[in-house]
Amino acid sequence: MTLVLKRLCMKFSVSCMGGLFLFSTFLTEAQPRTTLTNAADVLALSGKDALSGIPISVTGVVTAYETNWNGKFFVQDSSGGVFVDMENISGRHPVPGDLVQVSGVSFPGGYAPTIAKPTWKKVGTAPLPSAKPVTIEQLMSGVEDSQRIEISGIVRTARMSGDVLEIELVSGGYRMRAYVPVQPGTDPQSFIGARVILKGTAAASFNAPLRQFLTVTLYVPQLSDFIVEEAAPTNLFDEPLTPLNGIAQYREGLSSGNQIHIKGIVTYQRKGLDLFLEDGTNGLQVKSKLDLYVSRGDIVEAVGFPAVENQLPVLEDAVFRKTGEVPVKLQPLSVTVADLQKGLHYADLITLQGRLIDRMEKKNGIQINATYIQTTLALQTTNFFFTAEKETVGENDYLKAIPIGSLVEVSGICMLQYGDDGKINSVNLLLPASINVRVIQKPSWLTPQRLLIGLIILFVVLLVAVCWTFMIAKRNSILKSLVNEKETAQAELQIAHDKLEERVEERTAQLKVEMTARKESEVQFRAVLTERTRLAQELHDTLEQTMTGIALQLDLVANQFGQNPDTASQHLKVARSLTRQSQSEIRHSVWGLRSRATEQFNLPDAISISSHQIANGAGIQVTMETSGDVLPLSEVVEENLLRISQEAITNAVKHSGASQAKIELLFNPQKVVLHVTDNGKGFIPETAAGPKDGHFGLLGISERVERLGGHVKITSPLGVGTSISVEIPLASSNGA
Repeated sequence: MTLVLKRLCMKFSVSCMGGLFLFSTFLTEAQPRTTLTNAADVLALSGKDALSGIPISVTGVVTAYETNWNGKFFVQDSSGGVFVDMENISGRHPVPGDLVQVSGVSFPGGYAPTIAKPTWKKVGTAPLPSAKPVTIEQLMSGVEDSQRIEISGIVRTARMSGDVLEIELVSGGYRMRAYVPVQPGTDPQSFIGARVILKGTAAASFNAPLRQFLTVTLYVPQLSDFIVEEAAPTNLFDEPLTPLNGIAQYREGLSSGNQIHIKGIVTYQRKGLDLFLEDGTNGLQVKSKLDLYVSRGDIVEAVGFPAVENQLPVLEDAVFRKTGEVPVKLQPLSVTVADLQKGLHYADLITLQGRLIDRMEKKNGIQINATYIQTTLALQTTNFFFTAEKETVGENDYLKAIPIGSLVEVSGICMLQYGDDGKINSVNLLLPASINVRVIQKPSWLTPQRLLIGLIILFVVLLVAVCWTFMIAKRNSILKSLVNEKETAQAELQIAHDKLEERVEERTAQLKVEMTARKESEVQFRAVLTERTRLAQELHDTLEQTMTGIALQLDLVANQFGQNPDTASQHLKVARSLTRQSQSEIRHSVWGLRSRATEQFNLPDAISISSHQIANGAGIQVTMETSGDVLPLSEVVEENLLRISQEAITNAVKHSGASQAKIELLFNPQKVVLHVTDNGKGFIPETAAGPKDGHFGLLGISERVERLGGHVKITSPLGVGTSISVEIPLASSNGA
């Protein structure tokens, strides 16, 4: 849960006493972190908040666990689900349906916040939470990560992964993977094409370095959560054949989940990826992961899901088999560029002629010490450009040996690419073999490129010769005139140099006098300004605060004199004590004759005594705590820390309405920290009165801390209280 401190606008006003300075206070402090007790609060954390390790204690039902997760699991309560990220050392883990209590800390996770460093214990068992029906668009947006949801779709692929069924589901144009339990001996292929309803936990797949959502995997924990809404056809190979040119045409009863049965002659296969068929009506790309090798000319039949990619029909997630018929010898179709620009002959085996204008190679991967290299030829026929490509193990020496500029005939599978304007913008031929590129005519030796290079070389040589001749003649004439000019210029330069030295000496003497006078003026001005600032702070932090305490005591005397003379007398004594203290402080500020070394000054005792005197009778209980070994500090640091604590307590008495105030003084070898808090009503520092309104408290504290090389932090949530934290480095204090 994101911790948000709401700040409301409020104006502070203070009264002026004895013609002294007006001021307003400040200070804020974040609320103490509370333990998050439900999944929704964990998921609501920002990445920055989750990284701070907020305590978490959630009780819910385990909705998903896999044996290869090493102890990690999903848990869901009434507010939602969340992922529990843990390393299972003991081998003990919960199972879906366990009611567990999980304690840990927040962590940003790779995509959504998670529970890290968890400990868990089983407190019982419970039914799994109801699965929330969601749309596929909502699921693929990533907002349902870790939640138990319900989705429907059509099974495209299915295989056993260990003892669970791994399926790929298509719903609304999106594709996702799911893991579901099945009965032993179940045939995975019996689910392909079935319309199913899945209830399970959505787990986001993501790009961890960027924390970006990619897709969703669904984990179905129990067999009853896998509902076959519409069974798959029993044997689609017995269904009527659909011609290849008809898979994207209108058919009665057409549905996105229907599989179709086709038959054709193999023109090319990329094993484990796809194969290309033709049946005399058209060519077709059939995508299949089936690890079955077929040869060019084999007759096969296939069953798959019709789809459209890049405005062209394909058959996806197909299974195929040989028919046993005699293979057919294929001849590529001779086509025209005009036919290709009309979108004809997609996935057909065609032949084109063109002139080789470029050749490119790139690595496509390394498998078992074999490097796959894709060689792409760029060709031109009339005013049309097309490409041909072949992937081989290692470099393709055959294609590499074809000279650039050769006229070639290329036979391959036609792949078309539509542009945004609906027109064909590129044609690529997949070469079944390298020998499908036949050289018709090699380029002549004197190519336009070579002729151009020769002309350029000749032109450069002539240009260099002419320029050299011209430069030599010009340089000789210039040298003669330069010698004369140089002698004249040298004489003039010597005269100018002598005059310049005289003026430099005169001006240097003048500048020394002016800089000395300016530095003396600046030193005097800074000394006056520093002394004025010090006196202003001394008066504000001593006389004004003491007078405030006296005024408060006298108010109490006036209010209680008639009813409780003894109490009034006690407050009168305190006022008299404060008056004597004020006299002492004024003498100390004006004359500065007293030495702390002879007074045996103790900073914690001084802060405690002055704070109790200021708060006496104001209804505020002041406590003082000191941590660490009390270290000797410089007089400047002790004096400033004392004045800062007095300022904070005075402000709490006058403006906060607090009942308690706490002063903490922490010593360590690197720094000394003063921390003052109260439980008053708080305020907004941005809108509080400042020096323009005659209030110098905040400015004075900031200036003191800045001079000591320290840092000050002020927080003040409305209705919570005010806090000021001052850190002074010991290196700065020792040198102060």
